[in-house]
Amino acid sequence: MKRALILLAAGQGTRMNSDLPKVLHPLAGAPLLHHALASGQAIEPERMIVVIGPGETAVAAAAADHSPQAQSVEQSQRLGTGHAVLQAKAALADFSGDAFVLYGDTPFIQPQTLTRMVEARTAGNDVVVLGFEAVDPGRYGRLVMDGNYLERIVEFKDASEPERQITLCNSGVICADAKTLFSLIEEVGNENASGEYYLTDIVAIARARDLTATAVTCDETETLGINSRAELALAEAQFQGRARLAAMEDGVTLIAPETVYFSYDTVIGRDALVEPNVVFGADVTVETGARIRAFSHIEGAHVGAGTIVGPYARLRPGTELGNDARIGNFVEVKSAQIGEGAKVNHLSYVGDATVGAGTNIGAGTITCNYDGVFKHQTTIGSNVFVGSNTLLVAPVTLGNRSMTASGTVVTSDVEAGAMALSRTPQQNKPGLAEKFLNRLRMLKERGAKKDN
Repeated sequence: MKRALILLAAGQGTRMNSDLPKVLHPLAGAPLLHHALASGQAIEPERMIVVIGPGETAVAAAAADHSPQAQSVEQSQRLGTGHAVLQAKAALADFSGDAFVLYGDTPFIQPQTLTRMVEARTAGNDVVVLGFEAVDPGRYGRLVMDGNYLERIVEFKDASEPERQITLCNSGVICADAKTLFSLIEEVGNENASGEYYLTDIVAIARARDLTATAVTCDETETLGINSRAELALAEAQFQGRARLAAMEDGVTLIAPETVYFSYDTVIGRDALVEPNVVFGADVTVETGARIRAFSHIEGAHVGAGTIVGPYARLRPGTELGNDARIGNFVEVKSAQIGEGAKVNHLSYVGDATVGAGTNIGAGTITCNYDGVFKHQTTIGSNVFVGSNTLLVAPVTLGNRSMTASGTVVTSDVEAGAMALSRTPQQNKPGLAEKFLNRLRMLKERGAKKDN
């Protein structure tokens, strides 16, 4: 059976109090929209339709960035969820199969939940709704069941007092044959407390047609919809809790789990160790047995097996660390390849560079990679010793087994096995330090007397 995903992302998100569309607010480093689209991938959709609000080209671009197959359609007037789904009808006119309706602000629907909805459809149910048992049903819509059959969904505003006592609530996620879905929506009216076209009304309409409807349930945490910054913070905490637990179950040691922050796509290998207060940005892979020491920030980087990073290190996008490398305290690396067993241990910046295996970069070394207009490359061979406080003015190459003396400014290539040395000759002036300090003290005393 072919399947289509209809993702509703046209909500204004007024409670966010933001110029940014609600579905583009980040969760674990990725827009809410991306999380929802990733959830929808569990049904392996042949077609993906994203319903956006008027003029929200940024949402359409974000959808295409995540899933090039995604097609955006505009809901010019926000007249309710039923009206929003109906905007996808033209885009799916030639589609034959099931349609799943998900929401761009609901990021935690799990693959196994959607799989169970697929199974319920395969079992012959015409309409399948995702519900949950609510700890506090509040203002959720209620699912009115008759045994295994779903009779109708009642919005809280329109529910009777007995119906409000029901704790089985509606998540909003629905699946049905696409043509059946649109046919049902076309019968939906707006005679309700909000004057909107509710998608939920299709259940009662389906039952009136002698079609079957049922509900699949999931944990309430999966259905968390995000409408405010407070709810976004709760979602972040929920994501991080799951990510930390998953990492530890996969064999990663987190010394203080509550202080480690993962991105949506962080990958960490077995027997890696992460110390407290580490932040992983997007696109990070840490291999087996690596150690990330405290207060390090890593994004867009690959950390090789057995490598030690930090404490207080920053790895920026384009960083590739070979196996058993060492990146020490207060070191920043950007767009650089650090070879196997190489060391950059203290207070250095290595950017737009290649560092060979076994090389040692001394404290305070800086690759001067930017001339104000262009970035330039530094190439350092294998088994090179770079002395402390060396400035490497790119573009420049240091050959294998070469060396730079401490305090050297390197402006031209250094051949293999050579030492680069560029210092102003040191001069010692006998007695000058005492004379200089005495003069300063005299000036200070004169200034004090003048002030009095």
